[in-house]
Amino acid sequence: MIKKQLLFILAVTTFGYVNTAHSQSPISGFMQGKGKGNVSLSFSSEKYDEVYFIPEKVQGVPVFNETKITSTSIYATYGISNQVDVVLVLPYVTAKGNATPEVLMNLDLQNERKGFQDASVFIKYSPFYFDFGSSSLRLIGALGLKTPLGNYKVEEGFQSIIAIGNRSTTVSTTGMAMYKTNSGIFASAQLAGNYASNNVPNSYATELKIGFAAKSFYGDAFIANQKSTGGVDIFGPGFTGFFPITKVNYTKIGLNLYTPIYKELGVSVGASTLVAGRNIGNSTGYYGGLVYKF
Repeated sequence: MIKKQLLFILAVTTFGYVNTAHSQSPISGFMQGKGKGNVSLSFSSEKYDEVYFIPEKVQGVPVFNETKITSTSIYATYGISNQVDVVLVLPYVTAKGNATPEVLMNLDLQNERKGFQDASVFIKYSPFYFDFGSSSLRLIGALGLKTPLGNYKVEEGFQSIIAIGNRSTTVSTTGMAMYKTNSGIFASAQLAGNYASNNVPNSYATELKIGFAAKSFYGDAFIANQKSTGGVDIFGPGFTGFFPITKVNYTKIGLNLYTPIYKELGVSVGASTLVAGRNIGNSTGYYGGLVYKF
């Protein structure tokens, strides 16, 4: 029984970083245009006190009771040409637990882990654009690389329950289609394959989005999914307590809003929540940010 509890505590560490890392795709259906781009500084926060376990959700995060994850991120995109954009994402993540002073002292733990997580760089290419008069269709492909930037750790025993990442270098390939009407209504769909190092399971992700884009307002609603193509379940065959090899699946819904406030400066806000999952924390999160367009 003690061994089983220990495996659960170690395996549940995967919940600490997945939501922040995979909140939604950094690839949109809009191209910047040559010499144009934007830079945004955003702050996000999410927390959970239950996890999607197999076969049911479990109340309470072991040792730390609940987990709160905050992230300050820089997102920048620039149009190298009318058909090619480069995208950069850099998050600084803080994960906090809510363990009691007695537990912290007895197990020699801390209630916080923080640092730069994984830097991501993507190249977007839009080779096909079809103009139908009152609407248009754009096809986009993207290639991305995500790699650990900070010196965060993934094997610290109980402390790893609030780890901020999995220390894996991941190559991503994305294909998407974007349909937009001249009135501003749009819909997009994308499929991404993620190929990870360090025995972290590969996965594929999908995202469907519908929204409205105009000069003075932008809004969208999305549903995002991830499914691991490998990995093991907690307590499942092949699981030894090393959490990065855990299978992580989820379905998340959310919305994003943006409006300009002064010349090239605007504000963005959004929210998302998990509606289904496997080996992941049941979290709800919010974000806000400043966006500078040039």
